[in-house]
Amino acid sequence: MLDATPRYPGQLPAAPGVGYKPQHFRDIADHPAPVAWLEIHAENYMGAGGRPIAQLRHLSARFPVSVHGVGLSIGGEGPLDADHLSRLKQLCDWLQPASFSEHLAWSSHGDHFLNDLLPLPYTDATLARVAAHIDQVQQMLGRQMLLENPSSYLAFAESTWSETDFLAELAHRTGCGLLLDVNNVFVSATNLDYEPRAYIDAFPLDRVGEIHLGGHDEDSDDHGAPLLIDSHGREIADPVWTLLDYTLARTGPRPVLVEWDTDVPDWPVLAGEAGRAEAALARVPA
Repeated sequence: MLDATPRYPGQLPAAPGVGYKPQHFRDIADHPAPVAWLEIHAENYMGAGGRPIAQLRHLSARFPVSVHGVGLSIGGEGPLDADHLSRLKQLCDWLQPASFSEHLAWSSHGDHFLNDLLPLPYTDATLARVAAHIDQVQQMLGRQMLLENPSSYLAFAESTWSETDFLAELAHRTGCGLLLDVNNVFVSATNLDYEPRAYIDAFPLDRVGEIHLGGHDEDSDDHGAPLLIDSHGREIADPVWTLLDYTLARTGPRPVLVEWDTDVPDWPVLAGEAGRAEAALARVPA
């Protein structure tokens, strides 16, 4: 499927996309169905050239591309890394992606970068800091960014905002859009013991520019309670597909991305997951 209409918002089609991995280059170039768009991780394409950039240039001539950042540390207490932001701007300037997104998380402290996306307390001080960082990013890039809801494994006692209200207020203050990761909702709801559909009902769905899906691993905590890990390393669980159906019934068609970042399978397996997303979208009235 290469038809890129209708698009919502900006230039992404309301159709299935996949997270691009170089081992799938030839499969996507030759037999992309049912994939209509691609996502890349920004930090993998900040170099000046080489095969990754050449392949991306080739694919971007045929597919809308979404750039997903994992290293800005939007929620960090310190200032944003100016060099990282400059290299991100260079990438977006030449690629002209259909969408740019980042995580509601922090991953750096001073000069140290942590290979994880860490949670934040939802307080007025955090709200002001994250909003200022979003303003800085959007001004620097000259484009709207989407902010992704996190997967959570604990809650902060000092939080004074619900996560959905916090995200809604950030979107209101900054004009950013939101990226709704349905698997993250399911993971967080299981770990923190709340109803995932109630979270979707409370989410500012009018701000959603992308929906993400991914696999998770099952474990248990020290007390034997279920603990889900957002691993992006396996097929999407059936309850997450059910939650996607519920979400799309509320939002209408949206761009839906299948993420698979570790233990990456052969292309037919990933294409099969994208086909399942296509079927879910086909059930939604336009």
